Order: sequence, then structure tokens, then C-alpha cells
Amino acid sequence: MVDTYQSLVREYALDRDCTTLSRHVLQQLQSFSPDAQDLSALLTRIALAGKLIARHLSRAGLMEGVLGFTGTENVQGEAVKKMDVYANEVFISVFKQSGLVCRLASEEMEKPYYIPENCPIGRYTLLYDPIDGSSNVDININVGSIFAIRQQEGIDADGSGSDLLQDGHQQLAAGYILYGPSTMLVYSIGKGVHAFTLDPSLGEFILSNENITVPDHGAIYSVNEGNFWQWEESYRDYIRYVHRHEGYTARYGGAMVGDFHRILFQGGVFLYPGTLKKPEGKLRLLYESAPMAFLIEQAGGRASTGTQEILEVIPDHLHARSPLIIGSREDVALVESFIQERARELQQPVILNP
Repeated sequence: MVDTYQSLVREYALDRDCTTLSRHVLQQLQSFSPDAQDLSALLTRIALAGKLIARHLSRAGLMEGVLGFTGTENVQGEAVKKMDVYANEVFISVFKQSGLVCRLASEEMEKPYYIPENCPIGRYTLLYDPIDGSSNVDININVGSIFAIRQQEGIDADGSGSDLLQDGHQQLAAGYILYGPSTMLVYSIGKGVHAFTLDPSLGEFILSNENITVPDHGAIYSVNEGNFWQWEESYRDYIRYVHRHEGYTARYGGAMVGDFHRILFQGGVFLYPGTLKKPEGKLRLLYESAPMAFLIEQAGGRASTGTQEILEVIPDHLHARSPLIIGSREDVALVESFIQERARELQQPVILNP
């Protein structure tokens, strides 16, 4: 009896070690069709980019030309870190001559990057944020990469990527890579959310958490309260509420991937509101908000602008931004309730004293 039990344990452990990312994708799709093979290969390439970036980050303090700013600005007018440039180039290099992706779109590039040798057969577009939270790189705190895969529609003759200006439901897959104490890749192809941990001894991402479900409610709220007085009053109302009620705890690390990862497993809500001067907020819809919204909905949570589901928002240009409220269903609904209450107050007529 003991021998049988030990044999089953060994079999389970071996099977788990053999559940690589590419194998898992094919199992999820229950197919070896060309489309399934393409998605498996796409995610394997993304994983390779993650391995290269993780290796570079692990040696960042020991090499020249890794930390600090480049002295230039990206298309949004933001200072560019050297690690931003390196990670962006890694994704481009990994997908060159892959025959899979015709173009890549990144928040670091004004227009999509075309790979002509892939375009005759490549039917997909990769959208990504190469380093999310790059301000953390120089102080060795968690950062990540965010990605989404979309089907290319048409030939995009003018190179503008106008066919990408669709809602988030058009994403075929989305996920992120977290560079922390261990490197993790979390993904969904519309069949649940699954996490893989990089095993350095194998050089492979191995399945560590399958069918992740975010709790309906969590204690964590994650937001940069330094912007408190720049928000609309409704968001300040929510913060006042959590300050006055027991059972809430603030956690904010400056990189959405890290904050989101905590909430995915423990529940709660991440907020990045717009400000009075910039109501559209800071986060890019195509590269950050929509991919994370795809994931959280697959895990049973929600993502909202405060007035609209994130996956229903249609961007008007490649680098469009959106406010973001994302996490456990009950916690997102609570934030929305303060927004709705303020909206009702503004619509009520003012009654003058007689």
C-alpha cells in the first residue's frame, strides 16, 4: 500500500514537472490544430523573452549600461529607462523570423513595428508593455512585462494599426511576467488563468497554479494615495471609507504587475484613477488595462473605468489611456458605488430656500 502511494506521488510530481507552458496551452485547447500550435509557439516565444529579461535584471547592478535613464523620452513624453529599451528590443528580437507575428505594438514605440519576413504568413499582433514599473528597476524592486495577442485583420496598408482599435474582447490571449524572488508567467487564452514558475535548473516555466480564482472580496486596496487631492471627489470618498472601517490594508509597490499579482491570489482592488487635469488616467488601454482586464475576468473578478467595463472600451488611438479599477468583484463594485453616488448628487437639482 505504501509503495503504491509513493509511486502515485512520484508520478504526480513527474507529471507536474513535465507540464511546461507549451504543453499546457495544447492541453487547454485540446487540439493540435494549426491555430493551437500557433498559440503555443507564441506563448513559448513570450516566455523566452521573459527568461532573457529576467537574466538581465538579475545582473543589473553588476553591468554597465543597464540602470538609469537614456536621456530620451518615449511617444508619451515620459523619460525612458535603459531597461525599457533593452526589454523592448528583446521582444522584437525574439519574434523576428518566427513566422508567427507580423507586427508588434508597444508603449515604447509610436507606431507598430513590422517584421516583413513574417507578414506573408504571420497572422498575429503582439501588444506589450516591456517593463511595467521601470522606476523600480534601479532600486531592485519587483517589475514585470504585460502582453496581449490579437488577430491581425486586413493588411494594414498605412501601417497605423487601426484594426487594433477594438474592444478588449478581441484579445486571443493575455498575461504578464513577474520578475520577483522567482520569475512567474501568468496567462489566459480564455480558459481560466494559470501561473507558471521559472525553474532555473531546467530553464523552463513549470505549472505552479492552475485555474486561479480571485476571491470575491479582499482586504487589500492598492493605489497611489500621493495623488489623493488630484482625484475626483468620488475616489476620495472611497479612500475615506476604507480609512474609517476595519479590515482594510493598503499595499502599493509602484508596479501594476506586482500589485495585481497580490490581488489575483489574495483579493482586493487596484485603482489607478484619472485626475482632474487628466481624467483619462495614466495606464494605456491596449498594453496594460485591457490585458489585465482579460485576466481578471477569467479569474472571476472585474475591471472597470468606474462607469464602463474595461473590456468594452474602444480606444481611439494606439496609445489611448483609461482609468482602471480592477480586482475582486465586490471591491470593484464598492468603488463604483461611490462614483455612482457622486454622479447622482451632481444630477440632483439645487433647491433654493424660499
